Amino acid sequence: MNRMSGEPGTSSPGPAGPDAHGTDAAAAAQPGADDRYLLEGPHSRRREMGILLRALRDFLRGFRALHFIGPAVTIFGSARFGETHPHYALAREVGRRVSALGFTVMTGGGPGLMEAANRGAFESGGLSVGCNVDLPLEQAPNQYLHRWVTCHYFFVRKVLLFKYSYGFVVMPGGLGTLDELTEALTLIQTGKIHEFPVVLIGTTYWQPFIQLLREMIVHGAVSETDIDLLKVTDDLDEAMAHLQQFAVDAFGLKRVPFTPSWWLGERALRRRNTQHGRV
Repeated sequence: MNRMSGEPGTSSPGPAGPDAHGTDAAAAAQPGADDRYLLEGPHSRRREMGILLRALRDFLRGFRALHFIGPAVTIFGSARFGETHPHYALAREVGRRVSALGFTVMTGGGPGLMEAANRGAFESGGLSVGCNVDLPLEQAPNQYLHRWVTCHYFFVRKVLLFKYSYGFVVMPGGLGTLDELTEALTLIQTGKIHEFPVVLIGTTYWQPFIQLLREMIVHGAVSETDIDLLKVTDDLDEAMAHLQQFAVDAFGLKRVPFTPSWWLGERALRRRNTQHGRV
């Protein structure tokens, strides 16, 4: 099996008993509580070390799970738009077409438009992966994944989604989708990642966001060239051509063999139309 490859000081002492904010350590074990516990402020040194180790474990598991997926395109979109929503069928077709370009389709691994994009890739024989996160709601991985990893921390999940992506397709969504979109644009704008293509599907839906960017340009908060980072379209042929030009051709992506190391417990990601396995 092949994949595509491209060349592109001293801390202050913590309280002796419960943490300063009165948070019991057991609270961090609740679904979705890890980030809240992390962001509450300083804890005891022992508990801060526990947070660091848990984040390290997230990264280690993520690197092992996703190392052999090949270059991916990450598709963002709302978790709240179910199978009967018009955008679901559109995201499913986007997933199929991105897969046809030779990319692994990566999403946040959840329901809604994430599921639709994974489903489009999965059912067409492409590779489909998810990078999920523990949440009180909407946290279960969808059933159209060949491989998935669940992170405890949002920031780890974001790093993994961007680390393995050569482009980003953004479907209609809410605050989470907007956060991921602006994160991608900021990383490109500041040179932290290459100018990978960012495609927004839905001209009417994204028109207020584009208008906001134009207002920022007027006020000097955003450069005129920054808006060139985006491709906004309703035409999927146009969207795929943009990915082909700025993700495949621009980075010279080509098929090369890979060999996982059995003694490290590495596993190849295989196309199949059976349900997924957790890493």
